[in-house]
Amino acid sequence: MASSSDKLATVAAIDTLAQTSLLRPNPRLEHALENSKAKGLPPIAVSPLTGQFLAIQCQLIGAKNVLEVGTLGAYSTIWMAETGAKVTSLEIDPKHKEVALENAKDLDVEVLLGPALETMPRLAQEGRQFDLVFIDADWGEQWEYFDWAVKLTRKKGLIYVDNVVRELLESDKLTADKESLVTQVGKDDRVKATLLTSASSHKGRADEMFDGVLLAVVQ
Repeated sequence: MASSSDKLATVAAIDTLAQTSLLRPNPRLEHALENSKAKGLPPIAVSPLTGQFLAIQCQLIGAKNVLEVGTLGAYSTIWMAETGAKVTSLEIDPKHKEVALENAKDLDVEVLLGPALETMPRLAQEGRQFDLVFIDADWGEQWEYFDWAVKLTRKKGLIYVDNVVRELLESDKLTADKESLVTQVGKDDRVKATLLTSASSHKGRADEMFDGVLLAVVQ
């Protein structure tokens, strides 16, 4: 049986093949990663392949307005904004907001500072509606973010929640009798959802190799 290090090496080879074959050079994205690192932001942005997946989702549904929960250095923000969508991103850290706006300059991006669970109700009160909501923030509040995302997403719009499988693994919520985002969404008649599992070497650690996202369409 292959060891964890062997599995990680195999996944890394697949990632390298996919990135070199499917991704094209993008100076803005490269600068965003470099500037975020230089400014001391944690290296936890989505992988390039995930960024491209988000961009493809935006293009598939013709997204014009996107809501992002968790900005960091705007790496994922840029992927989505470059499709022509306006991205409204929610960030709690003032430094992250400053770096994100530097990285996403010249794109249609707004970064709203404050706790997302305070900002999202305000957006709903304002009547804001989004074509796609991307949630990549505090795992402990995934359901609360999702619940507000449903209220803020147009009919047939998409909600994408990152790191759902990692949260399940690390919190040991792998059975239906333990409440998790997956079990809660499964009871929610407002959406139709699926779980997309993945293996990636992006984090460089065997124990973080397996992950997955929840993708839902609002009914």
